[in-house]
Amino acid sequence: MSLHASSGRWKLGLLLALVTAACWATLPVALKLTLEQVDAITLTWFRFLVAALLMGAWLAWKGQAIAPYRALSRRHWAMLLGAGLLLLGNYVFYLLGVQFTTPGNAQLLIQLAPLLMALGGIVVFRERFSRAQWVGLLLIVVGLLAFFLEQNAGHGGRYAPGAGLVVLAAVVWAGYALLQKQLLLRLSSPSILWAVYVLSALLLWPFADPARLAGLDALHASLLAYCALNTLVAYGAFAEALAHWEASRVSAILATTPVLCIGAVAATHALWPTLIAPERLGLTGWIGAGLVIAGSAAASLLAKRSGRG
Repeated sequence: MSLHASSGRWKLGLLLALVTAACWATLPVALKLTLEQVDAITLTWFRFLVAALLMGAWLAWKGQAIAPYRALSRRHWAMLLGAGLLLLGNYVFYLLGVQFTTPGNAQLLIQLAPLLMALGGIVVFRERFSRAQWVGLLLIVVGLLAFFLEQNAGHGGRYAPGAGLVVLAAVVWAGYALLQKQLLLRLSSPSILWAVYVLSALLLWPFADPARLAGLDALHASLLAYCALNTLVAYGAFAEALAHWEASRVSAILATTPVLCIGAVAATHALWPTLIAPERLGLTGWIGAGLVIAGSAAASLLAKRSGRG
């Protein structure tokens, strides 16, 4: 079976990975606040619905709405269905989990996903890690562990239910990411994402309560819109990053997301103190955050590259 190979345009891949990290860093804050007035299933359904409509309109304008799917074999349709179900599971499990923890902690735990994707990239796609990348991966793991242990102890260990759901979200996301990378052999990233968005929106429709959206105040309506657009931008950038850069290196950049999320929480609290409480971060937590950044640099920016920029 042929395996997908990256284009070698690592600079573009790096930029797209950074865009994805910024989107995912701010998303937990918006989700946490939106959940004050919208239930998790309706919120997830709306995000998929908006993404499906916008992506579908763009593909129709490009004349690529239907034709790319005609050449798919049964195996590729099964892979596409699997990718859709896994991403749907990721959205639902993560959103349920974030209700029981803080945005920073949720974003920390979800970093298991890119780490699992990195290992999957090595095993499935035979990507290679240099010595510097393995050191970086070790630093990321140690940093994430230090950060989580401090945060969990500081809150009396009350985050176990939410933590379990977020970890489950990370596992299914890694599976989705690897399926998507392989599907790039047959479909463009927009075509893959549109099929996933449509499938997820249809599956959640019977369980959603669209009438609740009409009663949102201006703040929560704006946050809901941001959550929906965030879906389109983040996953579009992520899919294209995988097309141009190795999955293992994209994952290393995404590992900085918890640190960026702490900054987003702090900025939101500074501007609107009553909306969200700041993350409580001690010395061990800051050391952990520093290790994550250092590890990400070693795993992605210091490794030898090939190809054109």
